[in-house]
Amino acid sequence: MNPAHKELVDLLEVSLPGAVTHAEEFRGELILWTDQEHLVSLATFLRDNPNALFKQLMDVTAVDYPQREQRFEVVYNLLSLSHNRRVRLKLPTDEETPVPSLCGVFSAANWFEREVWDLYGVFFTDHPDLRRILTDYGFEGHPLRKDFPLTGYVEVRYDEEMKRVVYEPVQLKQEFRGFDFESPWEGILHLPGDEKAETAEHEDGGKA
Repeated sequence: MNPAHKELVDLLEVSLPGAVTHAEEFRGELILWTDQEHLVSLATFLRDNPNALFKQLMDVTAVDYPQREQRFEVVYNLLSLSHNRRVRLKLPTDEETPVPSLCGVFSAANWFEREVWDLYGVFFTDHPDLRRILTDYGFEGHPLRKDFPLTGYVEVRYDEEMKRVVYEPVQLKQEFRGFDFESPWEGILHLPGDEKAETAEHEDGGKA
């Protein structure tokens, strides 16, 4: 592990025992795993400690692994301009277990957490205004979950007669078809001319 990363991990082990459940490096960047109980205290320490000073929250996002018991990984990317380095926090959670908001530590967390709630359905406790931010108020579901249908659940259109926006169940104009990407003529088992090629191959005895 990078000496600077190891120094920070050792400092956290002494200053906040149990806050980091696992530490690793990926492509030269330090990743710290934590849990709901220690998230706020860990983020506060990383922001304020003179050896860290990660004062900028660059992003909050999530990753969905539906096959796992804790299907979501909430990811926080922090930047320290003072020390010119980054650190990434990761916290696993499921659909039912909320995550503490970091709005009290980083004001930038407000909109980032709203995006994660909107797109993944991860709930943040103590958030001052947790509501959808990218989808419409009447939107159903969370579109970045892996099990969310590509067509969605409802479609939105403007009704000229009613003079308002209406929501209707999705209606596909044709049934779903799977494409194998092997032939431009999807659905055709035999292309015109195939029989000639088969005849010629038979006459040649299969010789190239």
